[in-house]
Amino acid sequence: MTRRCIALLGGSFDPVHNGHVALGEYFVRLLKPDELRIIPAGNPWQKHGLQAPAHDRVEMVRRAFDRQPVPVTIDQQEIRRETATFTIDTLRAVRAELGSQPSIVFLLGADQLHHLNSWQEWQYLFDHAHLCAASRPGFAIDALHLPADVAHEFTRRAGALDQIRNTPHGLAYLASNLAVDVSSTEIRSALQRGERPAALIPAGVLDYIEQHHLYKS
Repeated sequence: MTRRCIALLGGSFDPVHNGHVALGEYFVRLLKPDELRIIPAGNPWQKHGLQAPAHDRVEMVRRAFDRQPVPVTIDQQEIRRETATFTIDTLRAVRAELGSQPSIVFLLGADQLHHLNSWQEWQYLFDHAHLCAASRPGFAIDALHLPADVAHEFTRRAGALDQIRNTPHGLAYLASNLAVDVSSTEIRSALQRGERPAALIPAGVLDYIEQHHLYKS
């Protein structure tokens, strides 16, 4: 029997942009998961002052991922959490929900991978999920450029895609051929200047931002 596979993509999504969508689509093509679950952050401890309200970020995510070849779920558990948001708590909750057998794959961008060792209980993430990261221009993901402990962990846990697809957790995968470079910070700055960064944001998301006058101040 084929093991169920759930891919998780978390982020502030303030706003969601083409880089987020490209990362999700990339691993959907590689892993062919049964579900792509998007998890907007509530109160991420390493980021302060999210500009768009949670309900707006959820709606933007809904619009950005509305054309995927797999079912997409927006998981709002981090938004509902009143305390600081830690990925380890989210993965524990998802594993408790899904049980011990499904493959859970947590997706990372290269920028996140570069400071993974600052995350709460980061090495225990592998107890609940596989970690798959993809490159981004300006963020090399080879062992020479990653923090030594992160590079060591990804090297010793390296697994093939079929292993990741068909085991519950514990493996790592680095993809070096995704070359999409988009920054939410740059997008917010452009919007505040009155620019329309249509090449960086899905059309439905940009329409929503303009209709609701987000990121204007």
